[in-house]
Amino acid sequence: MRAILVLEDGTVFEGESLGAPGHACGEVVFNTGMTGYQEILTDPSYAGQIVTLTYPLVGNYGINADDFESCRVQVEGFIVREAADVPSNWRALQSLHQFLKERQVVGIKGVDTRALTRRLRVRGVMMGTISTEETPEQALARLRTLPGYEGIDFARRVTTEAPYRWVPGARAPIPVGEQEDVPRSPDVRFRVALIDCGVKYNILRNLAALGCETTVYPCTVSAAEILRDNPDGVMLSPGPGDPSQLGYVVDTVRRLVGHKPIMGVCLGNQIVGYAFGARTYKLKFGHRGSNHPVKDLETGRVYITSQNHGYAVDPDGLRDGMEVAHINLNDGTVEGLQHRELPIFTIQYHPEASPGPTDSRYFFSKFVQNMERARR
Repeated sequence: MRAILVLEDGTVFEGESLGAPGHACGEVVFNTGMTGYQEILTDPSYAGQIVTLTYPLVGNYGINADDFESCRVQVEGFIVREAADVPSNWRALQSLHQFLKERQVVGIKGVDTRALTRRLRVRGVMMGTISTEETPEQALARLRTLPGYEGIDFARRVTTEAPYRWVPGARAPIPVGEQEDVPRSPDVRFRVALIDCGVKYNILRNLAALGCETTVYPCTVSAAEILRDNPDGVMLSPGPGDPSQLGYVVDTVRRLVGHKPIMGVCLGNQIVGYAFGARTYKLKFGHRGSNHPVKDLETGRVYITSQNHGYAVDPDGLRDGMEVAHINLNDGTVEGLQHRELPIFTIQYHPEASPGPTDSRYFFSKFVQNMERARR
């Protein structure tokens, strides 16, 4: 089936339908990772976006039951150069096309993704639409009636509806209402409260591997609710959208400062930045991929990191003891913050990877160490 991709500047790419027929609309972004398409598709940070992969062959190892990063597909649409029709992997349960069609995700294949990526790098990310039903003129006219990506609170769209917990040894979330029916694991060392603006399951898996029982709260949770449960530490999750829309989460963080150790990841880094006087700005085409070099300013060490964000912290307004701890070596943007006195630190990249390198996984251990010291 014929399909088209139309960008808001009028650029048209032709291809073939991948997944479900119909149309999809979102901010068109690119990811430079060679693998990890299943994790990308289910990453809540991609809500509201159509993702193109720069690697030319996608779907060759199929879809399996283990590599989900949330309970559903989060992207608005999917763009690839070539989609493998027959996956080859012992874990594969279905092909990429079957998976997208089953989940009613509209995609397109046969696109010159190199040309598309070059356009987004030159012009910046922009809104776009995939359609199997319209002419380019009809698709563009529809696109221009829709709201843009900025100014929408996507965190409320992807956050959990009700609290749940993730314990050591778990393979799935446990609703809070069922806690009494689940025996406490003797492996639990710390209790973490996580504010869910778009958490990935692998964050919860990494915390569980270090003996943490994590209770995941909706992004609208209050500081009083969290403190009433008396966790050992608080984590701010990654997530999609413009952080300037999340003033209510920033207020919650301000009320938690000084009470518990805090760790922020990606969007969580930006929220903590706001809590300490900074602002954010939109990057031209963002950082999305598995090969971004980051420098630790304290040690001078360089890490190769997995990233997925379109906004960065402007450090000029930082105050009250918060300072820049990491920078991106490609463009000098802020990649992490550290408080000079309090047990608060954040990183703009993803220590949980999935996909990507695990160089920065040690930050979970650092968070555990901070909770351990706070107990003394």
